[in-house]
Amino acid sequence: MSSYPHLLAPITLGAHILRNRSLMGSMHTGLEETGDWSRVAAFYAARAKGGAGLIVTGGMAPNREGGVFPGAAGLFTDQDIANHRSVTDAVHAEGGLIAMQVLHAGRYAYSPDCVAPSALKSPISPFPPRELDEEGIEKQISDIATAAARAVQAGYDGVEVMGSEGYFLNQFLVTHTNRRTDRWGGDYANRMRLAVEVVRRVRQAMGPGAILIYRISLIDLVPDGSTWDEVVTLARAIEVAGASVLNTGIGWHEARVPTIATSVPRAAFAHLTARLRPEVAIPVITSNRINTPEVAEDLLARGMADMVSMARPWLADAAFITKAASGKAAEIAPCIACNQACLDHTFSGKLTSCLVNPRACHETELTYAPAARPKRIAVVGAGPAGMMAASVAAERGHAVTLFDKAEKVGGQLNLAKQVPGKEEFHGLVDWFATMLRHPGITLRLGVEATAPDLRGFDEVIIATGVTPRDPGIPVEDGATVLSYIDVLQGASVGPRVAVIGAGGIGFDVAETLVHQGVSPTEDPALWRQEWGVSAPWDDRGGLVPAGPAPHPPAREVHLLQRKAEKPGRHLGKTTGWIHRASLAMKRVRMQGGVTYDRITPEGLWITGPNRDQPELLAVDAVVLCAGQEPERGLSAELDRQGIPHHLIGGADVAAELDAKRAINQAARLAARL
Repeated sequence: MSSYPHLLAPITLGAHILRNRSLMGSMHTGLEETGDWSRVAAFYAARAKGGAGLIVTGGMAPNREGGVFPGAAGLFTDQDIANHRSVTDAVHAEGGLIAMQVLHAGRYAYSPDCVAPSALKSPISPFPPRELDEEGIEKQISDIATAAARAVQAGYDGVEVMGSEGYFLNQFLVTHTNRRTDRWGGDYANRMRLAVEVVRRVRQAMGPGAILIYRISLIDLVPDGSTWDEVVTLARAIEVAGASVLNTGIGWHEARVPTIATSVPRAAFAHLTARLRPEVAIPVITSNRINTPEVAEDLLARGMADMVSMARPWLADAAFITKAASGKAAEIAPCIACNQACLDHTFSGKLTSCLVNPRACHETELTYAPAARPKRIAVVGAGPAGMMAASVAAERGHAVTLFDKAEKVGGQLNLAKQVPGKEEFHGLVDWFATMLRHPGITLRLGVEATAPDLRGFDEVIIATGVTPRDPGIPVEDGATVLSYIDVLQGASVGPRVAVIGAGGIGFDVAETLVHQGVSPTEDPALWRQEWGVSAPWDDRGGLVPAGPAPHPPAREVHLLQRKAEKPGRHLGKTTGWIHRASLAMKRVRMQGGVTYDRITPEGLWITGPNRDQPELLAVDAVVLCAGQEPERGLSAELDRQGIPHHLIGGADVAAELDAKRAINQAARLAARL
């Protein structure tokens, strides 16, 4: 019997039988905009081969004004239809089903041509929208229905109508963005008219058998968002209008509450889906921060949903379901919800990938083909770069010996997993440990490799990582100065602390220092309290009127940097604001433009940008997070002895413990050896 009987059970949607209850959720990857349709087809076909029950594409624009940015992909011409046909054919050849998401961005469109129910500019786009008149609204409805008809023509098994996340249809639903007084605004019956009419016309355009998914916002997390009664009213109307299934959306893009970042508890919003499910007769899909087959199975077994949507986990591992079904769940590369190579890339105009799986969206250019000639390969350092290099090399048929002076694998990932809100890193280290049990890998832990140890190998890879950089601040006797390594390994720290360096490591250390007790990431009720999230049946939009109520900080913390700019400015594009907000709620004092004069037993003496005289920060300890230096001692010794080798990861470039770059570099090296 399967370990996941509910997840792997078939379900009927429209005229189609899905082979299991998994939905690969929509992600805008940027692949379609490359124009390389063989690449697009390879990406989706890999997920179909990996067992996805139903795939939903990234959002396709129904018209130019509705695209998320100028030139966004859509089905506008016969050639577009032919291009998309290559994708659907590839998915069907692997036994999969695929729906196209129709996404009208409304005021979120990054274009001067954007349109909306009212002329209210979005905080995440520089362009004020044009308010639609009656004729303009009819055009949008017609264009969305036409896009759905073209999707069926292109071989798609149906469409998903995007009605959540603050996009176009969602904008009509709430007074936050809809100030109209005509039949498309005012009371809720009018505000929901557009969504219902769109679904009715889409069903009419596609015919009765095609799958019609409506992505409904269950909790808006913005002021003047929907009430629960409104959500239920809409869901029932959408069902009557012809939807096959409801997929749940959580929060608007402009919401100041995190919804999918790694610090959000797993399945944090599934209780909303459970509440909606008995209100309609069609299946309901739950989503957000579901990343393992165990979590998915539990939700389905408890009757909280009919299906489970996972998006980023399908970037992390294209074989998610086939591994789960074959008893190899431990080998599923875990999505750690870091956003570094997916959403951060998307919102920076870069092609999507995945920190733990560099092959994501690069399937045609990065292949792990069997080695033409198996080699003996030595890898020194069992951090992220070294572990990835060893794993890929062994997968290709090489014999790998992996050295590390520590007694366990993981390197500085073992530090990251100690940070409150980064508990997913435990799973990442566990996955690497599983993959390193490959029969082609010999582990030599607790061994500090030397040049003689590395003679005789065909290839030598140095992944020795980094050492903390000394910023050169004068320190008097009796002062307490610690490195970030000390703190993350549990060193005793007093009640008042100054953190020098406000990059990613500095923020992680500050988060660790202000935390006490249970991590909110492990306690959904505590997490909701910290961010001011309530139930939409209690408060409109699901926001507590009084706002967030975080626990008091464990310590008084100063977070400082030399650069005369806002601390945290260079953190992740989609997660930086979360880190800044989290520390602000814990009353961390953040300063830029600081000169460090000296560290004494009394504290840290600094000169600020608006001061002439040094100021004493009376702290018990100073923690240094002032960057890293590559650890190249072994590399230098190999150079002296004429032993060729490759440098990867932090040993090559020390940059904020950049696991994304390190893992990608390691995978690409191992793929070509």
